[in-house]
Amino acid sequence: MYETNYHRAGSIAEAAELMAKAEDGKLLGGGQTLLPTMKQRLAAPSDLVDVTKIGEMNGICEDGDGVAIGAATTHAEVAASDLVKQKIPGLASLAGGIGDPAVRHMGTLGGSIANNDPAADYPAALVALGAIVKTNKRDLAAEEFFSGMFETALDEDEIVMSVRFPGASASAYSKYPNPASRYAMAGVFVAKAGDGSVKVAVTGAGQDGVFRMPEMEAALASNFAPDAVAGIAPDADGLLSDIHGSAAYRANLVTVMAKRAVAAA
Repeated sequence: MYETNYHRAGSIAEAAELMAKAEDGKLLGGGQTLLPTMKQRLAAPSDLVDVTKIGEMNGICEDGDGVAIGAATTHAEVAASDLVKQKIPGLASLAGGIGDPAVRHMGTLGGSIANNDPAADYPAALVALGAIVKTNKRDLAAEEFFSGMFETALDEDEIVMSVRFPGASASAYSKYPNPASRYAMAGVFVAKAGDGSVKVAVTGAGQDGVFRMPEMEAALASNFAPDAVAGIAPDADGLLSDIHGSAAYRANLVTVMAKRAVAAA
C-alpha cells in the first residue's frame, strides 16, 4: 500500500473542505472495496477522508411510508432494523445477504452505491423501489444516479448523505451468489407499490450494471405470481459472460431469481 494521509471528518462541511484541499482525495466509508484496492496498489489516493462518524450520515428513520437511511449506516444495521423489516422487508433481507458478517459490519450503504460495482446488491433495491439519493448538493433519482459499470452521476466533490426508500406493499430480493466472493451473478429485486404497479431490477448480470425488466413488470402488474415471469428473460447480448457463467446462463438465472423473489414477496 502506498503512503496516504488519513483524516476523520466531523461534519459534511469538514469532509468537503478536506476533499477540496487534497491532491487526490477519496472518501472512506467501510473501506470494503477501497482498502483492498489500495493494498493491491491499484489505487493510491493522497488522502482518505473518513465519513463514518458524521452524525447526519448515520442511522435509520421513518420517512413517510418509507425509510431514510444514512450513507454511513452499515449493512448489518440495515438488516437488523425493525423499521426496515416492517416497511421494506426485501431491503432488510438484501442487506443481510451481503458478503459475510465481517463485511456487513463494516461496509456501508453509501460506499456500496458510490462504488456501483455491477454485481453489488443495493443498486437493484434502489432502482426497484424508486429510491432518492440525497447528496450535499442535490437529490438524485436512483435511475439517474447509476450511470454505468462503476460509474455514477456524482461529481468529484459530491458526497452521498443518505438514501430515501419509498415503502412497498410487497418486496423481495433473490440472488445467485458467486460461491467465492458472494457477489451476485444475478440478483433480482421485485417491488410492488400501493397502486399495484411493479418494478423489477436486476444486478450482477448486466454489462452496464443494474437494469430494469419492463416485460416482467407488465406481467406482474397483471398477475403477481412466479408463473407470470417464468417465460421472460433478458437478451443475453447485453449480459456479462466470464469464467463463472456465460451470458445465456445469466439470462436464465435472472428468470429463476425473479420467480424466487416474487414467491418470497
